Amino acid sequence: MHYHRSLLITGGAGFIGSHVVRLLANKYPQYHIVCLDKLTYAGNLKTLEDVASLPNYTFVEADICDYERMRALITEHAIDGIIHLAAESHVDRSISDPFTFARTNVMGTLSLLEAARVTWGATPERFEGKRFYHISTDEVYGALEIGGGFFTEETKYAPHSPYSASKASSDHFVRAYHDTYGLPTIVTNCSNNYGPYQFPEKLIPLFIDNIRKRKPLPVYGKGENIRDWLFVEDHARAIDLIFHKGKTADTYNIGGFNEWRNIDLIHLLVKVTDRLLGNPEGHSEELITFVTDRAGHDLRYAIDSSKLHRELGWEPSLQFEEGLEKTVKWYLEHQDWIREVVSGDYVGYYERMYAGRELKS
Repeated sequence: MHYHRSLLITGGAGFIGSHVVRLLANKYPQYHIVCLDKLTYAGNLKTLEDVASLPNYTFVEADICDYERMRALITEHAIDGIIHLAAESHVDRSISDPFTFARTNVMGTLSLLEAARVTWGATPERFEGKRFYHISTDEVYGALEIGGGFFTEETKYAPHSPYSASKASSDHFVRAYHDTYGLPTIVTNCSNNYGPYQFPEKLIPLFIDNIRKRKPLPVYGKGENIRDWLFVEDHARAIDLIFHKGKTADTYNIGGFNEWRNIDLIHLLVKVTDRLLGNPEGHSEELITFVTDRAGHDLRYAIDSSKLHRELGWEPSLQFEEGLEKTVKWYLEHQDWIREVVSGDYVGYYERMYAGRELKS
């Protein structure tokens, strides 16, 4: 079949990537969607079972750090657009293993950029009709004061963790490839995502599962850190819109306009999960356990998405309470998915992360 476009989506079996693959493969049957994933602990094909049979969907297991494989892949599938989501993304893991984050997030992105530049540059049309879209994080901006302003596209980078430092470096490489070689790039920085198919090392799915199992809910410090929350399906819609209509070499912030203190979010999460499990109100409050804060824990993130709304008309579809209810229901109804993706390796990691932390009163 002749397709209008052929898109490579890296990290497509991960949390955000799977939602992007699902959206684009269903919305654009005239596009060939090539989903690439290394299938590490956070990537699982069970997440994509519902799109696996679509005729315009192809899965490729590969490592973005494999430069020659990336070149061959772009040529083989006549890729003319790349949506790059493959990344190591958990801050705690970056603190204990910074080299892996530098390898995947920095060198992997560089490998993909160079493969696109060389492969596309060797064609008669060169970069005409091509796009390299890099998805990044608001953590590259550093931290904000309580009650202060918001991250905008002009905010200077000030990363504090190995994770955010690796993402900041990859952002700089993407922009440098436009400025140096003319590669048609675009970068977006998003706030904390939540929703179905998120690997249960992250706060919301971890706590839903722990409430169900009557396990402690480990809260860093006093739970006063503030985050902006974005429903993952809204993020996927934004990625679709920006890929097709965003300006080359531009940056867009994507946020949910939902700032929550961690402890307030946790109280709400306990309330919703208890209600959906049929527990008495307040039943799981006793599981909240304050633990020693992690190193370099940024106090507040908050994104200003007004540019994206003003220029492209995007806005989030859900308020946080509504999105959280949908999310809790999904995890409670998909225990088979959780069992499938949580391996023995993760169980060991969880024990190492939290078991040795000093409990705080």
